Amino acid sequence: MRRCACLLIVLGFSAVALAERPPAFRVCADPNNLPLSSRNQNGFENRIAELWADELGLPIEYTWFPQRRGFVRNTLRAPHESGDGFKCDIVMGVAASSDELLTTRPYYRSTYALVYARGRNMDGVRSGQDLINLQPDIRNHLKIGAFTPTPGVKWLARYGMTEQTVAFVAMSGDPDAYPGQVLEKELAKGQLDAAVIWGPMAGYFARRVKGEELVVIPLQSEPGIQFDFAIAAGVRYGDGERKRLLEDLMIKTAAPIQEILAEYNVPLLDIESDADSAESSDDD
Repeated sequence: MRRCACLLIVLGFSAVALAERPPAFRVCADPNNLPLSSRNQNGFENRIAELWADELGLPIEYTWFPQRRGFVRNTLRAPHESGDGFKCDIVMGVAASSDELLTTRPYYRSTYALVYARGRNMDGVRSGQDLINLQPDIRNHLKIGAFTPTPGVKWLARYGMTEQTVAFVAMSGDPDAYPGQVLEKELAKGQLDAAVIWGPMAGYFARRVKGEELVVIPLQSEPGIQFDFAIAAGVRYGDGERKRLLEDLMIKTAAPIQEILAEYNVPLLDIESDADSAESSDDD
């Protein structure tokens, strides 16, 4: 999806430069992608980045760019205006399986979720299978939002629900658009009966929407459709020293990271059971 609602994310500081203490903890981030990140720095990835910067005793600096096509090129790989290194060095919240970046070990794992408003003929749904098994006179009249291309669209099509799918563009050209609008506006206002969306967004906006009780059902991966993803931080290929530094920070701050994720109502799964969480090798 446009933002890692879906799910993201050349040598910066060399090992020597890192040893000499970098001037700041430089993060590449989307300015309008709650609950992950925002220009006001009130997303949970902002909070985790701030936690790591504090551990290092460094100020935090952001390079803001919408997380769409060209994000890495315009942030992580873009030269700093001063001519010293790059604009930013770390991308928070990328899939651990990403091949566009050198990724760290994951610091959490979540899954896509089905979200619906209570009181609209879906109150008995407690799993993805329950949705599939709804009576045809109910199921056939549903409008279910999903971003394309994401696993939700593929899953709905697999079970003959293409006509019930309301597709949203994953990479919108509107800088003011954000994935949570599907829940805050379309679902909350009755334009949708349900939505399939990245779990952290589902959990956050389910609490935020006023006047409706939104039910969040984490979805389980099945053969050919992966809903759950291990989430890591990403750095430039070749920046193995920074990768190891971040992994040390992850271990040191594991407890407060979990507290932050719980505060934002992120659906969490066991990191170790995810095939995508296999450790990637350093590319020094």
